[in-house]
Amino acid sequence: MSTQNNEIETRVVAAVVIAILVLVVGSVIGFGIQRATGTRAAAPAAQAPAAVVVSEEDASIVVENGVVKFYFATGKADLATGALEALAEAIEAAKGGKKLVVSGFHDATGSAAANAELAKQRALVVRDALVGAGVAEAALELKKPEETTGSGSAAEARRVEVTIAP
Repeated sequence: MSTQNNEIETRVVAAVVIAILVLVVGSVIGFGIQRATGTRAAAPAAQAPAAVVVSEEDASIVVENGVVKFYFATGKADLATGALEALAEAIEAAKGGKKLVVSGFHDATGSAAANAELAKQRALVVRDALVGAGVAEAALELKKPEETTGSGSAAEARRVEVTIAP
């Protein structure tokens, strides 16, 4: 009877060890793939356009064709987490002598004057983040777009765009 129990215990231990090995190997491969694709994401101009999914109340960031788009919650000028990571290419370009253009948009709801002021405050928050990352103010241009009311949904309209000037 004791040899039968030992065989069962040995099989259980072997199964647990194999399961752990499979999990470890799978995790290592998964992290390797994620890391490899994550390093390619640093060159957004070479990628296909990113899908834009913006929640009505959440701040978020999308890098699309080399343009960094900051989306803001209604009535707020708080940057989403990951702002500096999203701006890495723009920061590098500015430190290399290129000029960055920061433009603020707003949705069509509420007072036009209040919306214009909020769009300006959002653009200033993005500018301050760039300056805080070491970009010289002379390398930044705050530009009021010709059409300040953004197109698309209200959530997509509440944005600031950062582009690298040609």
